[in-house]
Amino acid sequence: MTTAEQSLLDRCHFPAPGTEASLAVSGGPDSLGMLLLSLAAGLRVRVHHVDHHARPTSTDDARYVLQLGETLGLEVVVHDVQIAPGPNFESRARAARRGALPEGALTGHTMDDLAETVLLNMLRGAGVDGLSPMVGDPTKPLLEVRRAALHTYVAESGWHAVHDETNDNAAFQRNRVRHELLALACDVAGRDVVPILARQAQLIHDDRAWLDELSRDDRSVTLSNADCRVLRAWPTARLRRWLRHQLRHHDQGDGEHPPSAGEVARALSVVRGEIVATELEGGRRLARRGQHLTLDEGSPLR
Repeated sequence: MTTAEQSLLDRCHFPAPGTEASLAVSGGPDSLGMLLLSLAAGLRVRVHHVDHHARPTSTDDARYVLQLGETLGLEVVVHDVQIAPGPNFESRARAARRGALPEGALTGHTMDDLAETVLLNMLRGAGVDGLSPMVGDPTKPLLEVRRAALHTYVAESGWHAVHDETNDNAAFQRNRVRHELLALACDVAGRDVVPILARQAQLIHDDRAWLDELSRDDRSVTLSNADCRVLRAWPTARLRRWLRHQLRHHDQGDGEHPPSAGEVARALSVVRGEIVATELEGGRRLARRGQHLTLDEGSPLR
């Protein structure tokens, strides 16, 4: 093992040697670097590749990953998914990928990906959850590794990584954050802001964990047994956090999501008696009857 490889491994958070692990491998330098490091860490690896068929070269990537697995003596599973063109393509592609991959599959997200996601979520008006993404997630073992160091490691290993040309497309918001906004932020700050954003995410995650502990007893209050007169006496931050938990929505293949800020604001108005009901994502309807709340699935607002 080289000194450079050991230095990277020291910043990784892989399971113990000998652990069976599923890895999401696109064939790009990030996931390829994760694969090589996981093998150096002694994991028993199974490779999973998701072919979105979103570009003409995607099938070539799948073939490359299959060849990579054959060379390394690893089992490779290719998941074929179809994503229709249209709005929110990135989000829908992410949902399809998560739906196809086995639970707990490791991904090659680096510290740079973490910083980009913080900025993206900030632009969307996220709260503490969105400003501390990925932190503490065991499926993200490379969050303390810089992308440039990982790419250098892959290049020096002699392995060839595929290039996804959509990563250069300015039509996708993440690419503009990566190539434009982060570069501008570093220029304005006069230093590399990626570690700063990553440290901020960790600090917010710690605060978030403390808030979760403080509000743990609130989880026993459900929509079905809550009394709006009691809820209205809560501080707004406490009530907002409770609503975000109670109104989480299961998306198709993309896990569970809290309601948007707009939905929470309308839900607050329902609790406070300012409106009778409001529509929520997924065709749901939150209503107040007397001093009690109901959440109907798939009912249009009337």
